[in-house]
Amino acid sequence: MNANLASIMPQAVGTWCEQDGHEVSFHTYTGTEDLAAEMPGDADVVFIAGFTQAAQLAYALSNLVRARGAVTVLGGPHARAYPEDARQYFDYVLGFTDQAIIREVLQDCAPHRPRGLHLSAAGQPRSLPSVRERWKFIELTLRKAPVLNIVPMLGSLGCPYTCSFCSDSVVPYQPLDFAVLKDDLRFLRTKFRRPRVGWHDPNFGVRFDDYMEAIEEAVPPGSIDFLAESSLSLLTEPHLKRLQRNGFKAILPGIESWYDMGGKSRTGASRGLDKVRAVSDHVNMILRYIPYVQTNFVLGLDAEEGAEPFDLTKRFVATTPGAFPVYSLLTAFGQSAPVNVEYQRANRVLPVPFHFLNCNQAMNVRPLNYSWPDFYARVADVTAYSYSWRAVVDRYRAGGSAIPRWMNVVRAVSSERAGRSRSHQQVLQRLGSDAQFRGYFEQETTTLPPYYADRIRRDLGPLWPWLPAGGVEHQLSPLPKVSAAV
Repeated sequence: MNANLASIMPQAVGTWCEQDGHEVSFHTYTGTEDLAAEMPGDADVVFIAGFTQAAQLAYALSNLVRARGAVTVLGGPHARAYPEDARQYFDYVLGFTDQAIIREVLQDCAPHRPRGLHLSAAGQPRSLPSVRERWKFIELTLRKAPVLNIVPMLGSLGCPYTCSFCSDSVVPYQPLDFAVLKDDLRFLRTKFRRPRVGWHDPNFGVRFDDYMEAIEEAVPPGSIDFLAESSLSLLTEPHLKRLQRNGFKAILPGIESWYDMGGKSRTGASRGLDKVRAVSDHVNMILRYIPYVQTNFVLGLDAEEGAEPFDLTKRFVATTPGAFPVYSLLTAFGQSAPVNVEYQRANRVLPVPFHFLNCNQAMNVRPLNYSWPDFYARVADVTAYSYSWRAVVDRYRAGGSAIPRWMNVVRAVSSERAGRSRSHQQVLQRLGSDAQFRGYFEQETTTLPPYYADRIRRDLGPLWPWLPAGGVEHQLSPLPKVSAAV
């Protein structure tokens, strides 16, 4: 991962291990390091945390260090979403993880093969190591960020909203200790002249007054720059004024759909064009207080049909030029969200290799109201429109200050235009010209197209020979058993 986006839980695990007297070696993989060389040859236990996109890499790395004599443990989003698949390649697979679970693993510290143990706490941990406690691991990670240093913090776990596609929708909202939060902010001001903090809360500001009072009590207004993901329902004008006064420089609200989730976007029963107008006005108002706004959309939801959802999104882009739009393709990550079971029962989930499940490179849920070519044509069209040179120029002109303006330009022409847009165009082209590729998407065959296998082989590089047999493909997560009482 980009060093500024690295997760908190690996740092927490490293801290817990040290607190129990173990010697810890910590590594953050940003995509360029030689992992085989970086892994210590005498490790007793190797903990690996990863998103599903990194699963094949994690499986290969586990096989490598097992060959060197280590016991391996998988945690993170992929372990929660696909525990049964991961158990084939790890000695332990962890769901919800707290210090007691880590201690249990280290006390056992034994190989479990051919299938690893699946362990999980009853819920999210009640507390996490502070920034002060995990500073050595934060510092190691930030050394890999050449320009900006963004320190990851958490004020809460879980989310009060119930978006069916989201893994946090089933995790009860839980604020963390405000005293620890205040101490962490004071500590950071001893490490940086002007710290930058990225809140990793699924939805920052649920207990808005409590969190802002904690920030205001801990540090002078505007002495730390903050970035956060929040919902439009929380971003009222009085709240925005307070966020601005306290140094919030970037906000990432989720819009998701023009036909659903009105409570999260503060639009109530408004749908379609009415919602576009309301959200556009709201986001333009946010931009008067927060210099950088990224709006998040999910494409392919069941409530959408025909050209209208995509046309409405283009209208929003045109009427809200200062916001940077990001589009995610609807993706079912195993057991992580309630709706995934419904998709599987309806035979709509494809066994697309994990390597491509990053909500962008491949969509593994067959659209309800579109054919595959029709859907990808519309996705390619809306992304091309959103990152066209005209949109880039409009976004630059609408930006309030130099840094947000140039961030929008760089992102549009690199990650979005050169990355996502190109990827969607390639899939669309193959759907029309490659019969095997189209047959795979239409569920006429389970044979993996060479396009995917070749990409995995190329991306894993020297770790490809360590990917275990069967590691490219996966079985869909087993459906929960349903019993009926008469």
